[in-house]
This record gives sequence, C-alpha cells and structure tokens, in this order.
Amino acid sequence: MLNIETYAAYWSAPMLVANFFVLLHLVGALLLGLLVGYERSYHGRAAGMRTYGLVCMASAALTVIGGFSHFWYGGTTTTTFSNGDLSRVMQGILTGIGFLCAGVIMKEGFNISGLTTAASLWAACVIGIMVGVGLYAAAMSLAVLSAICMVWVSKIEAWLPSRPAVAVNLRFDPGVVPLKSALAELAEANGYSIAGGSLNIRRDGDVHTWHFIAVAHNHRVAQPISEFSRSVGQMAGVQGFEMAYARN
Repeated sequence: MLNIETYAAYWSAPMLVANFFVLLHLVGALLLGLLVGYERSYHGRAAGMRTYGLVCMASAALTVIGGFSHFWYGGTTTTTFSNGDLSRVMQGILTGIGFLCAGVIMKEGFNISGLTTAASLWAACVIGIMVGVGLYAAAMSLAVLSAICMVWVSKIEAWLPSRPAVAVNLRFDPGVVPLKSALAELAEANGYSIAGGSLNIRRDGDVHTWHFIAVAHNHRVAQPISEFSRSVGQMAGVQGFEMAYARN
C-alpha cells in the first residue's frame, strides 16, 4: 500500500546510513580510479583521469548495492527480488548501454575522442539503476561526484605534470636521406624526444617518409605543437609533414 510512511522509509535513518556507506565506497573508488588514470594522462593518452575515475566509481556502485539489498525500495517491499535477479536486469541494461557508448567513441587521424562521454554514459546508467532500487541519496551522490569529476578533474590534469605525445609524419624531397640524429636534435630543441621503437620508415622510389612519436619532457617546458610544427617546416629537405597530438 502506498502512503506517506512508504515514502518516508526511503529517507529513514537506517536508509541514510546505508546510503552513506555506499557513498564512502564511491569516493574510495573514484580516488583510486583517478590515481590509475593519472598514469595514462601523464603519458598523454586519451583515457585519462576522468575516464578511469568514472568507470571505477560506477563499477563500485554496481557492486556495492548488492550488499544492501535489504534496503531496496525503502525496505518495505514484500516481493522477493534476489541479487541474481538484479544481476540479470543489470546485464541487459549494461549490454544496451555498451552499444551506445561505443557509438560516441570516434577515431580521427591520430586522435581518439568520446571516451569520457562514454564513461559518463556508463555512470548515468548506474545512477538510473540506483534510483530504480530506491537508493536515492547514493544515486544523487554518484551524480554529484560524476559531475565534479568531469568538470574539475580536467583542470587538475592540466596542473599536474604530464608528457603529451605528438605524432609526426614527414615526407622528404626526392633523393633526400634523413638522419635520425638530426630529427632527434630538432625534437630536443623543442622539448621533445623521439619515443623508442616508434620510428616507422617508408620508401617510395627515392622519396622517404618517416613517422615517429615525439614525447614531451614536460608539458610546461615543451613547445606547443604550433611552434614545433614551425621548426619542422623549416627543416631542410622536408617536402611536407603532418602533426597531431597522439592521444590513443
């Protein structure tokens, strides 16, 4: 029977305590996810702190709500609904969301975009599941933490030390045989170094094309890609080039 007592049960003291413990799990998962994501962000990868933090936190939320099943629906429902039942429901929901998340991830040239959007969709899906089982306070906490993660973590990433990578594709004039040492000196002059094992050389007749990844020593001292490209364009023997941040 639906009455005021039924609605009040969702905000009772035991329910709020349960939501608080769920919140502690979410905060812990977010911090650990951010820590792991910083390693990727430090090396200029597309999946950085925000993506890892959102995925880790949403995964923790899905796991922890099973331990509070006696608080589902305000703890007032008389219908038996086991963890296995919820697991099958979540599997169906997350499978569908997975296709949606894949649709927003795009690769263009050397860049991959949409990973954080996909992770936020995943988190929004989990928020809906938590609202569905009646853990309202925990769902609102997850929504607030997700918004904070998406808005402020990018600012933290920009402040923390990092080593962004630039993909460089050089095409030389016919007959010109480039030297790796000359390219390494050019990269060093702009605050970059050629990543080991990244050099790819192609020869078409007497025309050489070189592709490599230049990794910044530190984003604060490395030249922006616009200045780096100017130096590359002034290099003797370069017929054409393509440069882009290598976020992958």
